[in-house]
Amino acid sequence: MTEQSGRIASINVAPHGGVPKTAVASAEIATERVVGDKQNNTLNHGGPMRAVCLYSAERIAALRAEGHPILAGSVGENLTLSGVDWAVVAPGGRLVFDGGVEMEVTSYTTPCQKIAAAFSDGDSTRIHQQLHPGWSRVYAKVITPGVVRQGERLKLEEAGR
Repeated sequence: MTEQSGRIASINVAPHGGVPKTAVASAEIATERVVGDKQNNTLNHGGPMRAVCLYSAERIAALRAEGHPILAGSVGENLTLSGVDWAVVAPGGRLVFDGGVEMEVTSYTTPCQKIAAAFSDGDSTRIHQQLHPGWSRVYAKVITPGVVRQGERLKLEEAGR
């Protein structure tokens, strides 16, 4: 495994569910969810294998450069990360945060129409892994729960390559 560093650019929650999620300074990461963030559709969101949704600040910036009105939290991610090569974030990768939280990427997310407003043409498949590899959000399970803070450093241990 190779390792790279990054940081938390934004922590995003929606106490009443849905999107966009709004930024908070810190959040407790529990084994099944981010405390303070509600999932309205527990069939597709939350639970131990999808406790945290992650996305890339650099991918958001690139999508904005394409003309999309996307912002941190507008596609439902709980943690927006920066400084990590998003093309290598894949199931099996581990994220270790300076404050002690640890998680493992479990799957790519499937975009739905609830996040369509983040795209100029309403087509959320712009971040679908099968159509645009390396542009998807990911889900993670929590190995070690705890509190994360905006700006906190992290290390990504890539899945075996």
